[in-house]
Amino acid sequence: MSEEYRCGVVAIAGRPNVGKSTLLNRLLGAKIAIVTPKPQTTRDRILGIFTRPGVQILFQDTPGIHQPPKPLNRRMMLEAEAALEDADVILMLTDGHSASHCLTEDALVLKRVKAADKPTILAINKIDLLGKPALLPLLDAYGNKAGMTTIIPISATTGDGLDVLLEEVMKHLPFGPPLYPEDELSDRSMRFLATEIVREKLTLFTHKEIPYSTAVTIDTFTEPEPPLAVTIEITIHVERSSQKGIVIGKGGSMLKKIGTEARVDLEALLERKVMLKLFVRVDEEWAGSDASLRRLLDE
Repeated sequence: MSEEYRCGVVAIAGRPNVGKSTLLNRLLGAKIAIVTPKPQTTRDRILGIFTRPGVQILFQDTPGIHQPPKPLNRRMMLEAEAALEDADVILMLTDGHSASHCLTEDALVLKRVKAADKPTILAINKIDLLGKPALLPLLDAYGNKAGMTTIIPISATTGDGLDVLLEEVMKHLPFGPPLYPEDELSDRSMRFLATEIVREKLTLFTHKEIPYSTAVTIDTFTEPEPPLAVTIEITIHVERSSQKGIVIGKGGSMLKKIGTEARVDLEALLERKVMLKLFVRVDEEWAGSDASLRRLLDE
């Protein structure tokens, strides 16, 4: 191993819905973090392993930083804060929709990032939706008012600016050997990724309030020798009977849609056939206590 090899942890931090998971997936060239238009989709830290000759970057996708009103939100914030504490480098992500509002919306994120006192790179995302006249005020706001010294405009969707971003990240990584085999993309188990894929489809297809009242747990994960299909049984937990009806849908139509779409992604991830069975269970107020959160969300 060359003495010039670099390896380190990079926490991707930002408020909800600025594109953190999209960025992680784009960097890895594979989908390991779920993506939806709804804020606070990410609940746990997801490690993405980026390996190239001479470098291994351990990207931590984190829950969006926000004021935590409920036990579930407090749990998410503990995950985000722990990622900042563990990081060698912080990659703060914001989106460029408005210079006048971004600093206000990012105030809590900036506070947490500066408190961590780590080398920090700011990436302004979604530049594919901006023109240069809109970008310049953002660069000025974060540079002069927020004191960010390294700012890189990017688009996680198109890939613009990501080569520059990676080069800047690598400069700040410590020297050391890789911690994971070069063919690994995440430290998360396939069981965990399977539940996340189901939760993504649930979030995309159901009513606004439903995703925040659900948890997804795995019952069985059987992986026989090919060509036999992988068999996965998963339970969707909801807080009320009325929510169970919405998730199941008329004649089971919604549950079938969630299962069909999730199976497509699972087969792409596992590169083999999957038999997916979904169940729905009422688990009243599961998100309202720390004990229930640990039971349903901790692997």
